[in-house]
Amino acid sequence: MSKRKTLVVGVGLTKFVKPHSKNWDYPEIGLEAARNALEDAGINYQLVDAVVVSHVYGESTSGQKAVYGLGLTGIPIFNTNNNCSSASCALMLSKILVQSGDYKCVLALGFEKMDRGLTVKWNDRLHPSQAHFDYMRKLGVSAENIPSLESFTSDVLKVYAYGAREHAKKYGTTKEQHAKIAYKNHYQSQYNPKACLQKVFSMQSIMSQVICAPITLAMCALTADGGAAAVICSEDFMDKYNLKSKAVEIISQKMVTDLPSSFNGSLLSIGGYDMAKKAAQDCFADSGLSIHDIDIIELHDCFACNEVVNYVNLVVDGMLTLMVDWNLKDILLVLLGWHSVPRLLISSEEMLVYGK
Repeated sequence: MSKRKTLVVGVGLTKFVKPHSKNWDYPEIGLEAARNALEDAGINYQLVDAVVVSHVYGESTSGQKAVYGLGLTGIPIFNTNNNCSSASCALMLSKILVQSGDYKCVLALGFEKMDRGLTVKWNDRLHPSQAHFDYMRKLGVSAENIPSLESFTSDVLKVYAYGAREHAKKYGTTKEQHAKIAYKNHYQSQYNPKACLQKVFSMQSIMSQVICAPITLAMCALTADGGAAAVICSEDFMDKYNLKSKAVEIISQKMVTDLPSSFNGSLLSIGGYDMAKKAAQDCFADSGLSIHDIDIIELHDCFACNEVVNYVNLVVDGMLTLMVDWNLKDILLVLLGWHSVPRLLISSEEMLVYGK
């Protein structure tokens, strides 16, 4: 039996801002994103059968508090918290609900109201990522905090910094290549009115202010307050409300959690290298497509080196220079030198969940 099609028919964003820089709270953030998505779809909230809400920094049922601003319709509202993959999980769960046939239209909503840096809210219990940090130390990484950073932020940054060092030793990747990724991303920000930081950085400035080699300040993603939403529906719903002209099908989406290889002696694997690779392979197997069918790739880049590693991960181990040594201002040259209008758009963002 073939799977039911699931389609994105509306999306919405808030502008992202630095934490504590704007006087707004998470219900306002979530409501703005949700309203923008519904407006983009051209439907009202009364047509939505369920909502899946993602957030990390918030109390239980924060989703209900935000969504109730749209109206009290009595529909199911689910909350999901899965670190950096939370928004992807909201989208995936919405897709699953629609594919089940029990729901025709589902709103996926994500919002965050953060601190300046990654913070731990519960200090009286074991942190879910502690096993990864302990194993990192077992492999020889110092437990000493990076100067000016609190413990959790320091450990997360070291996971990727030391993974990047391992990758460089194995494949010869360079700091300049990491800087090119950061340059590309900052360069594009000037054209995105929703971006938190709309500023172009020179290669020289990107390579300065080293925090934990090879990662510099400009190679780090900012913490920010903001929200996003998407309207997911069935093919029948799309046809009934004449939404075909704006519909984008989700062809495949997969989630992977820790594998035995996460603790196999590799710093790269602690940071999700094998998980991301398997997620991509699962998507390709499920869709019947290959890397050669993809025109645009959007990768999660918490740190520039993580984007570099996962470009390589999607093609062939070590095949890096071909990917990132492009003309820096040629933004269309995303992968393998394509300049044509995209034949296909697939979001293959990896979904990494840490917890042992």
